[in-house]
Amino acid sequence: MYDAGEGDRGQGAAWRRHAQDWFVRAVDDGTVARFPVVEVDGVIVATAIGTLEVGVPNPHCARGRTVRLANVITLPEHRGHRFGTLLVGDVVEWARSIDADRVDLSATPAGRRLYERLGFVLTSAPRMKLVL
Repeated sequence: MYDAGEGDRGQGAAWRRHAQDWFVRAVDDGTVARFPVVEVDGVIVATAIGTLEVGVPNPHCARGRTVRLANVITLPEHRGHRFGTLLVGDVVEWARSIDADRVDLSATPAGRRLYERLGFVLTSAPRMKLVL
């Protein structure tokens, strides 16, 4: 991942260093992140990431605990074996185990059917961002 060279967008190696530092801290702390993988013959062929985001409790998130599901990836030659379903299910169960209120994600058109099949619904709240 760190050697892919994609996504720098003028950040140089800074994002790689920050990401590596974050992973080193988070991988051993099962309360802030989850990293399920699927292995075939000892090789990782699919993965996902769940991260806990803690915010102010509100009517839509009573405890203020949201798990963000991201990077659900299966290598092309291993697609069609329901690995994505397995990984998403793992993160959802982890979210329940840490008393999260909900699981949020941003779906690509290719992934949307998988998430809908698992009970995710499209919301009307548009996402906005400010890059700093």
